[in-house]
Amino acid sequence: MPSELILRPQEMRQADAWTIESGIPGVELMRRAGHAVARIAAEMLTKEARVIVAAGPGQNGGDGFVAATLLAEKGHRVSLGLVGSVERLSGDAALAAKDWKGAVEPVENLPFAEADLIIDALFGTGLARDLGGAARVAVERMNASAVPVLAVDLPSGLDGETGQVRGVAVRARRTVTFAARKPCHLLMPGRAYCGDVAVADIGIGRTTLEAAGGKLFANAPPLWGDKLPRPEPDSHKYDRGHALVVSGGATRTGAARLAARAALRIGSGLVTVASPPEAIGVNAAHLTAVMLRGCDGPEGLHHILQDARLNALVLGPALGVHSGTRAMVAVAAHARRSLVLDADALTSFEGLATELHQAFRHAPTVLTPHDGEFNRLFKGHPDLLDPESKIERAHRAAAYTGAVVVLKGADTVIAAPDGRAAINENGTPYLGTAGSGDTLCGIVAGLMAQGLPAFEAACAGVWIHAEAGASFGPGLIAEDLAELIPGVLRKLLR
Repeated sequence: MPSELILRPQEMRQADAWTIESGIPGVELMRRAGHAVARIAAEMLTKEARVIVAAGPGQNGGDGFVAATLLAEKGHRVSLGLVGSVERLSGDAALAAKDWKGAVEPVENLPFAEADLIIDALFGTGLARDLGGAARVAVERMNASAVPVLAVDLPSGLDGETGQVRGVAVRARRTVTFAARKPCHLLMPGRAYCGDVAVADIGIGRTTLEAAGGKLFANAPPLWGDKLPRPEPDSHKYDRGHALVVSGGATRTGAARLAARAALRIGSGLVTVASPPEAIGVNAAHLTAVMLRGCDGPEGLHHILQDARLNALVLGPALGVHSGTRAMVAVAAHARRSLVLDADALTSFEGLATELHQAFRHAPTVLTPHDGEFNRLFKGHPDLLDPESKIERAHRAAAYTGAVVVLKGADTVIAAPDGRAAINENGTPYLGTAGSGDTLCGIVAGLMAQGLPAFEAACAGVWIHAEAGASFGPGLIAEDLAELIPGVLRKLLR
């Protein structure tokens, strides 16, 4: 199964334009879209149900006119309301409107509460401002009606690029979109407004979609599953890499152990915790399969990394926010090992992102900030912080640092320096617990130790981490996560 492409709004418009240039008229694409809407609407209806279609003044409204015409022909009682007047419609939308034989009411006057189904065809990805006027009134009345809503392309009021609400937005039961999902279908809060999303094929081929965009994906096994490490019958632990996790001081050791156990569970052949002298006793009391070495600051780390078998490194969890942590990052970058940086390794560079600029061009590196860490790290870089789009922020940060950036959250975005990005959607709120991020670091490092490239390791790690958390549910704590990884891997490798 090929990986799922996600198209940003401007990319979708380009794909539409190329398809029309290839010989398929725009009104034909509109009719196909309207047929898809009518088909899914019919699945949500009983015979001769009442349908209300709220149409906008653009292409989305044209899709609504087509769907209304088809549903009326099937015997449903259909009412249609429009933002503006029919006379002001233009292009393909005007052609679609000519086929509608019923009345056209002001959209704000529609009796939404009397419907069995509402079709929201007000605005699509072209919305460029907050909803106001008649459209806002219609959306508020739709939401207040408690009637199921089928959204066309996306719920009106959502920003197609960012998933943010533009003033007010429709809360849909289902959404039908065309050719490919858009970022708002995966990013929060938009994802919560879309309900179940169906992608309708209207004749825009994958080759066209790839040419228009082709670098944004839904994060799921088709994206990286063929690269997932699979032990051969004659393989041994030394074939599967050796991950190193650097521990904090005597009272800050748990985070490193969480990361180390996760690296071991994901398949790294060997895992070692590098411990400050004062913490060796504490770590030794808790470690069994994970090995332990003393590490006294940056010099100690430099000495340990003389062993070339240590091929993946985690720095940051509970390591401390200070210049010593920055020095350790410099040692690791100079050693050119696969590297995962989180937590204190990021916060120690607060406002000092220039020190990381281009630092990781010669070694696979993954940065795993949440929003707060991201904002601290890139303080003073408005070009990286300003974009409203989470995708764009991650993209710019990856290009600036030369590292894969995992911008965490309910809608984690993973971005690579080469322009690829993926949006994760299998997360669970139960991962919001202390130590969860440390476990994620270990999973990613363990995959990199086994040879997975940084982007694929980050994508796979995020998905496996979320899948493990979701499989446990309420009561999850970070110590549970590593023990859930084998169950997820069994399904993936089956």
